[in-house]
Amino acid sequence: MQLVIVESPAKAKTIEKYLGRDYRVLASYGHIRDLPPKDGSVDPDNGFAMEWETYGDKAKQLKAIADEAKKADRLILATDPDREGEAISWHVQEVLKKRKALPKEVERVTFNAITKGAVTEAMAKPRQLDEDLIDAYKARRALDYLVGFTLSPVLWRKLPGAKSAGRVQSVALRLIVDREREIETFRAQEYWSIFADMEQDGTQFQARLVRWKGDKIDRLTIGKAGDAEAAKAAVETGRFTVASVETKPLTRNPPPPFTTSTLQQEAARKLGFSASHTMRIAQNLYEDGAITYMRTDGVQMDGSAISAARAAIANRYDGSYVPDKPRQYQTKAKNAQEAHEAIRPTDFGRDHAGSGDHGRLYELIWKRALASQMASARLERTTVELEDGTGQTALRATGQVVLFPGYLALYEEGRDDADDEESRRLPRLSQGDAPLKKAVHAEQHFTQPPPRFSEASLVKRLEELGIGRPSTYASILQVLKDREYVRVEKNRFIPEESGRLLTAFLERFFERYVSYDFTAGLEEELDDVSGGRAQWQAVLDAFWRDFKPKTAQVMEQKPSDITAALDEFLAPFLFPPKADGSDPRLCPNCGHGQLGLRGGRFGAFVACSNYPECKYTRRFAQGGGEEGANDNGELALGQDPATGAEVFRKTGRFGPYVQLGDGKDAKRASIPKDIGEIDLDWALRLLSLPRTIGPHPETGAPITASIGRYGPYLAHEGKYARLASTAEVFETGMNAAVAKLADAARGGGRPQRGASREPLRLLGPHPRTEAEIKLMEGRFGPYVTDGTTNATIPKTVAPEALTLEEAAQLLDARAAAGPAKKKGRGGAKKAAAKKRA
Repeated sequence: MQLVIVESPAKAKTIEKYLGRDYRVLASYGHIRDLPPKDGSVDPDNGFAMEWETYGDKAKQLKAIADEAKKADRLILATDPDREGEAISWHVQEVLKKRKALPKEVERVTFNAITKGAVTEAMAKPRQLDEDLIDAYKARRALDYLVGFTLSPVLWRKLPGAKSAGRVQSVALRLIVDREREIETFRAQEYWSIFADMEQDGTQFQARLVRWKGDKIDRLTIGKAGDAEAAKAAVETGRFTVASVETKPLTRNPPPPFTTSTLQQEAARKLGFSASHTMRIAQNLYEDGAITYMRTDGVQMDGSAISAARAAIANRYDGSYVPDKPRQYQTKAKNAQEAHEAIRPTDFGRDHAGSGDHGRLYELIWKRALASQMASARLERTTVELEDGTGQTALRATGQVVLFPGYLALYEEGRDDADDEESRRLPRLSQGDAPLKKAVHAEQHFTQPPPRFSEASLVKRLEELGIGRPSTYASILQVLKDREYVRVEKNRFIPEESGRLLTAFLERFFERYVSYDFTAGLEEELDDVSGGRAQWQAVLDAFWRDFKPKTAQVMEQKPSDITAALDEFLAPFLFPPKADGSDPRLCPNCGHGQLGLRGGRFGAFVACSNYPECKYTRRFAQGGGEEGANDNGELALGQDPATGAEVFRKTGRFGPYVQLGDGKDAKRASIPKDIGEIDLDWALRLLSLPRTIGPHPETGAPITASIGRYGPYLAHEGKYARLASTAEVFETGMNAAVAKLADAARGGGRPQRGASREPLRLLGPHPRTEAEIKLMEGRFGPYVTDGTTNATIPKTVAPEALTLEEAAQLLDARAAAGPAKKKGRGGAKKAAAKKRA
């Protein structure tokens, strides 16, 4: 019997069907062991020796693998064809060796697609484990461990509120923060554009002003309304004729088939998928045998696949859409061992696979791969110049015509910021023609700051800088979201207060290790290890020799010194120069204290030097702009008409809130995030909660609406129903309330025991089992579940701050502990007393 090890059970089932009775195929369910999260797992003083620990939830599966291995004549390690797949195979081999269950014959096979042909061919070409790839895995894992376990304690002691920092995640976070700084320092510049609506032979087109008073007009040339009106008048009074028509042929070649990063970018642009969701769906398609392996930086396709693609194109279109020669693409990857075949369908004759998101992603992959072998598109770009009689004023119209669509008939690559001015259609124009001028417009514009990063543009930038590797991008972005260093609004990344502060700390005290060049250079060294061009311990030693003393040096500094250094480093953001030239640090509350950065138990904030006499505070993230200058941390909103007590807007450890009156008996209410600018009316509404809607028509008991820990809700006799927004708390009437409560009782709101429940938050796939982890509200408090195992969240951990990795560790620990022992009604029985002799 021959034992084959793969990662997933779906893959195992399919491959066992292909191989026949002599083969037993088992899944490892991803990685089976890792460095335990404790000090000493990597020993730099002993050649970076590593102490590995088996995952608790893999014990049962490893026993099954070991039992089968003892009976097997041959072990075939058939995990994924990349560095992580090589590592999983190595771990399986090492564990079986320890358990003395390793067969005499051990071989490694890899296949790029789960089809019968690909699997059969791979089985005929076995090899040994690639020691260089395993060394590269060890180096990356040790490096990430050493950075995390050395730097995180520094953060916990010197930067209150910080959770942890990772080697690559911190650099990705810096990109997001740097972009936010660019946006904040950007100063909009006014400019005007002048264009005319023209018509020729019934076809309308637009022409913009490019010359005025004999001078060339650039985008920012006309900067005032007065000049714009004068230029508009010149166009209105001028009689324009065509001075020149320039036509240029244009050829557009198709893009190569997808790599991991380009697939993530295009799926984000066209389908709105996150990087992690794209990879999850692609993994399913790969395991179903629909596409080739989805973690790759290669752009080439196998020769047989190219032939199949060309045949499919000829079948779908006429022969003109098939180029004379097959297209060959060259990878830009620096590490040839990790540059596998591009992502493509396993069968080009299959234009659909799966449904829903699976079907949409497959179609995108199929179209891109097929288009990569199609003929180029032929276009004609036309530029028309129109001049008035004096030649001092000129207009220009541009457009393009598709002469032959080629690959564009099937697929066009998406762009983050499309400008389609040149794709407009133009009528046929000749020199001397005088098109009809129908209207002239002068439009005011303002220059725009650079856009915040989307997932697609951030992945693209990381790849351009050589930071991280395609297979890691999804997890990098997920970690930033899980740790709440960033938030995503309208598919764009915005740094949170904690993310900005962490980046400032790392830039000030560990500048080298979050620099783009250093991180990219380290990635190249790790790639050299993969390619056998560098020794992994030497790479680690060079890094550790500088990094360890630096962390020790920062750890010795007093927290007050750290805060003072950050205050100076962040001064341009916290205290920018004022337009009137006054002191930006002058306290707006007392008028003579100096503002400065302070460190608190729950993070950084700005406070007055005259504390406690002056209690002015400002949130760190608020910066020093006009908004921050007017916020004294305690804004009076007005008086309550009923009591005459003052109503304030304040900021506390859990965010902004409103308060009625003073002292211990003052009533307070948090300000929900979906409320815009808070005013007295909104404050009084929030302070009036809970709101009684009225008696239930069947029970007579009151129905109330309020806002709780997890958002707005309805309540009636201990049963609850969720509301969609804060506005619904005040707008929901009796009929709607009764209907929502009835729907909740059927499973739509807070469920009865045994009913399905809505998760409080989706944390993402388990890093090792890939099962979806959910944060749930239970009878005895919040817990996490992966559908198989439930784990209670310790009281010391805030559920809203729980990260994916922390949740996974809780589930692993719970699974390792085994099922809870049931107790009888009387509790555990005491041991029977021994009878006296």
